Amino acid sequence: MLDWFKKFAGLCALAMVVAACGGGDDDPAPPGTLAAEATARGFTALVAAADKAGLVPVLNAGTSSLTVFAPTDAAFTALATKLGFTSATAMVTALDGPTLAKILQYHVLPTKKPASDLVAGGATQATLYTFEGAATTLGLSTTGGVKLTDEVLTQATVTTADVAASNGVIHVIDKVLVPPGVLTVVQMAQLNPTFSVLVEAVVAANLTTTLGGNGPFTVFAPTDAAFTAALTELGLGKAQLLASPDLAGILTYHVVAGNVRAANVVALPKPASVTTVQGSAFTVGATLAITDGRARTANLAATDVIASNGVIHVIDKVLLPAVAP
Repeated sequence: MLDWFKKFAGLCALAMVVAACGGGDDDPAPPGTLAAEATARGFTALVAAADKAGLVPVLNAGTSSLTVFAPTDAAFTALATKLGFTSATAMVTALDGPTLAKILQYHVLPTKKPASDLVAGGATQATLYTFEGAATTLGLSTTGGVKLTDEVLTQATVTTADVAASNGVIHVIDKVLVPPGVLTVVQMAQLNPTFSVLVEAVVAANLTTTLGGNGPFTVFAPTDAAFTAALTELGLGKAQLLASPDLAGILTYHVVAGNVRAANVVALPKPASVTTVQGSAFTVGATLAITDGRARTANLAATDVIASNGVIHVIDKVLLPAVAP
């Protein structure tokens, strides 16, 4: 299929040259389709993913009028590396077509929006990817350039805007956008540098396979700043924490069985006792502050980062179970 697609793109490029020859010497060649322009401009990983996902016909259709946020090959390589693949090609080969389709649809808006329309279009943009019965959205910021915030709470920057196509427009971005409901809670944490210590701890405690399993799991995820504060509080270095026999218990104290969304937490009668996978409980108060087993309080910094096997809520403090008597 990919060879066919390359031949088709080549024919599109040839057609543009012929059309240009038919006009004046200074007339620019008309743009090709979204697929042809992506191929001509060297978006190798994006084109390979689109081909495997079965999205080439949509990107070639003359009836389409779409906006594509196109990650560079370097962006695909960065994603592949963080997820443990040797290359972008290896990642595209490993992921199945439906998974790639979800990821790519999250990069497409259903209407053509040049940069000026994006800037005027508000703080969120609805994508082609539908999840749980509704179109998913990207956060949009125009402070310091056009930036898009994805489900994993990281930002992609538009590095080149308004690449014309006959059936839409391409905006080049420097990061692959991560949609809800596709990657596991472990993979979502791996892709946000705010959780680097948490990821190290999960690996050290041999919990990667467990938390990457079917679940569902609800993870209250402390940020790196939260871990830094906890290490100071406990008088430990990071290496000591990662080698501690208590590490697995501390981490599983942050995990609740089931897919508990923010709305579920809000609906609980307060104060609510929440039993963790570790076995003991923490308490959620009226303001949604969490009180752990040592009477320390953590606050929610972000909620409902939705994974394929559960959900992540970001917290500003490492939770600690009660000290055994």
